[in-house]
This record gives sequence, structure tokens and C-alpha cells, in this order.
Amino acid sequence: MQYITEFFFMLYLHSHFSWGMLIPLFGILAGILIPISVFIWLYYDQKGKRETVLEISKNLNDPEKIEDLLKIFEERKKNPLDYRRSGVIAIFVGVGLYFLGFFALGSILKGVGALVSFCGIGTLIAGYLYPNTGKELTEAVEEFEKK
Repeated sequence: MQYITEFFFMLYLHSHFSWGMLIPLFGILAGILIPISVFIWLYYDQKGKRETVLEISKNLNDPEKIEDLLKIFEERKKNPLDYRRSGVIAIFVGVGLYFLGFFALGSILKGVGALVSFCGIGTLIAGYLYPNTGKELTEAVEEFEKK
């Protein structure tokens, strides 16, 4: 609150008003209000689901049916992450950033692009070293048992 008071005091001292002076203030307010509004929105979205589950569970006596009901409302993905896919995406995002820095914005963006590309290469290698689907795990166990 003190910063806002100082901001308006500086406006008073300069005795002229410019809309350009409000741009940083609106930027700061947007950076604060957007995350707060997202958290409020997520709270009310989940609140409706919790109330629905509570009302339905009051009428159910079987614990297995209640567990099945809770599984319906789970939003987690059942499939594991595919590190190979994520790695390829990160590599090409990094290459794109590198070329943007090379052609337009300078050496800092080239460094960022190289960093993202190398992170993608590491993720791609991890995807091949650590199998993550059921089929790949079964094949890896069978291959190990043959040895």
C-alpha cells in the first residue's frame, strides 16, 4: 500500500498526468489478480465435485460403490509420461529458440535455446533408458530373465 501512496505522491509532485505512468501499475495488478482469480475458479470447480460426491455417498451403503464413484471423479492420467515424446518436443522448442536468437534477438536467446535443447536430449535419453509403459516393462523383464 505504501508503494501506491508513493506512486500517487510522485504524480502530484510532477503535476502532470500521463497514462504511460499507469502501465507499470496495471502490469503489477494483472500479475497479482490473474493467479488469484485462477485459484478461486479452481476452488469453486472442485467444490461442486466434492458436494456431488458427498450427496451421492450419503445414499450409498456399499464401500466398493463409493470407491468406484471416487475413481470417476479422479482427473489424473492413467498413462505414464512418455519421456521420448517430451524430449523431442523440448529439442525442437530449443532449436526454434536458438534460431530466433540467431536471426533476431541475440546471443542470450541462443544460449536459452541451447539449454532447452540439451534438456530435451537428456529427457529423450531418459525415455530410452527407463521404459515406462506396461508392454515395455514386460519386455525389459523378459529380456533380463533371458540373461
